[in-house]
Amino acid sequence: MLVKAAWGVAGGVFVLWAAATLTFFGLRLIPGDPAQAVLGGPGSQASAEALAAVRAEYGLDQPVWVQYLRYLGRLGTGDLGSSYSLRQPVAEIIGAQIGGTLLLAALSLAVAWVIALGLAVWSTRGGRVAAAVGSALEIVAAAVPHFWLAMVLVLVFSTTLRWLPAVSTPGPAGLVLPVLTLALPLAGFLGQVMRESVLDALEAPFVLSARARGESEGGVRWRHVLRHGALPGIALSGWAFGWLISGAVVVETIFARPGLGRTLLNAVQLRDVPLVVGVVLVVALGYVVVTVLTDAVSRIADPRLRSAS
Repeated sequence: MLVKAAWGVAGGVFVLWAAATLTFFGLRLIPGDPAQAVLGGPGSQASAEALAAVRAEYGLDQPVWVQYLRYLGRLGTGDLGSSYSLRQPVAEIIGAQIGGTLLLAALSLAVAWVIALGLAVWSTRGGRVAAAVGSALEIVAAAVPHFWLAMVLVLVFSTTLRWLPAVSTPGPAGLVLPVLTLALPLAGFLGQVMRESVLDALEAPFVLSARARGESEGGVRWRHVLRHGALPGIALSGWAFGWLISGAVVVETIFARPGLGRTLLNAVQLRDVPLVVGVVLVVALGYVVVTVLTDAVSRIADPRLRSAS
């Protein structure tokens, strides 16, 4: 058990290191001078002396590998640095924006789960027509891009019906369209794997045994089939979290909603290296935590995994 925990911690540290490293060097490939971002962007018309002073202050005049090692050293002490563009500590900026993104991701994941599980149950008990319709809906939902779905939802529910605001406003109404934009494509992915798992469960020996004991069809589905059908969705929840955060970049921008997604997009455009790496590290850490939690939930829900461990 201790060996497995050690491997898990090592894997989490590796994910964080890889995320920080890829982001650090990836930003170096974007054309432009990071020193100009510190002074307000390319339109600041900063003098050569001011640019040289900024490069010396932030160590931008050093070789890239020296900047990388120094930055890793600061990250190792928990120092995310200060934003070039906002002139604030990165930790404070992330702390102010992370709540809205986590709420959006959590609600979207919950809605996607409800839709996927309901669609899987309906399509497996409604005959061939229901199975064909359910499969088609799952494929279409999974293939729809976030930006296109957001525009359609705004056109229908904001412009035509005038039921919901076109931009994210405080309160539950402002969350409906952003949550649906993230949840519907994810429900398509989850629904596909859950439906196959439900079909496998319906033919499994434990279901036949439950029916032989005289258990009702509803009891079989709710107590046995749904539990088995949810296992692939639980296992995919870690991936789904990362997918939702990446989708939040588009959704928060379209609906003018504050959060890590918009913060990350603006930071990339300004080549704000500390802020970009800080956001990416927080998202990677969240992915690691959610993966660990989903593994624990999978072991609770599936006795076979507990027996194997």
